[in-house]
Amino acid sequence: MFSQSSKGLARTNILRRLKSTLVVAEHNNETLNPVTLNTISAAKKIAGDDVTVLVAGTKCGSVSEAVAKVPGVAKVLVAENEAFKGFTAESLTPLVVAAQSQFKFTHILAGATAFGKNVLPRVAAKLDVSPISEITDVKSEDTFVRTIYAGNAVLTLKSKDPIKVITVRGTNFEAAPAEGGSAAVEQAPAGDYKSDLSEFVSQELTKSDRPELTAAKVIISGGRGLKSGDNFKLLYDLADKFGAAVGASRAAVDAGYVANDLQIGQTGKIVAPELYVAVGISGAIQHLAGMKDSKTIVAINKDPEAPIFQVADIGLVADLFKAVPELTQKL
Repeated sequence: MFSQSSKGLARTNILRRLKSTLVVAEHNNETLNPVTLNTISAAKKIAGDDVTVLVAGTKCGSVSEAVAKVPGVAKVLVAENEAFKGFTAESLTPLVVAAQSQFKFTHILAGATAFGKNVLPRVAAKLDVSPISEITDVKSEDTFVRTIYAGNAVLTLKSKDPIKVITVRGTNFEAAPAEGGSAAVEQAPAGDYKSDLSEFVSQELTKSDRPELTAAKVIISGGRGLKSGDNFKLLYDLADKFGAAVGASRAAVDAGYVANDLQIGQTGKIVAPELYVAVGISGAIQHLAGMKDSKTIVAINKDPEAPIFQVADIGLVADLFKAVPELTQKL
């Protein structure tokens, strides 16, 4: 005889076994992008330890070996092909669709990065389902949480599509451990994935000794209040004291003070560092959407009515051109 609770547990386990989740790994053929570990954590909330990770690239053996060590990953599918040079969505999309067709995945996930936002909507279109973007929580296998209106409202949605195609906001999920697992490594479905729709030509990567924005534990960010790109040196000097990354608001980027790869906000990068220092940033809702999940927020602004102070844990009403050099000197 089974008790009512044991019947419920058995039913849950049966449902979970019927769910299988594919995570599309983001990497550079050498190392795994940390957001993939966050995405695996989201996938485990859906399917337990029945998570498959797809690693596609040109020479990505080291990446597949690293993914196989992640606890909760049951299988790693590896696809090495010159067609995946540059990780273009036009070549990766048919691979993901082929993997779903063969293994019947019920959920397909990737990080809510430029990579994930490029590939998964195309996958969803091919599968004739609606993509679910930037989830912040998993309630069940068909119910997810995401923010809307620049983070000012939280939406819980239930998807009736047979296949859920989802991008994950990595800052809302703990990264899965990188060691302790022993997943099987298999070849992904073979095929001719070369696309004549686009061709990867080249890319130029900016090298920096500073941590990458989305992975930094401390971020010093500047806004229009800095008045010029030259004045961002104040932030670089302060960042050197912390070993921090430097970011910027859209206003500073649009004004040409810094390059757009430093932009934080709704149309930039989403970050959640241990410490976020906002210097000369007023706090428009578009910027807050990209950094309000930071553990500790410090704001420096001469306007006491600036909206940034409403989300700041520590606020300093002062002239940044005096406060920042003084802070740098005392650290």
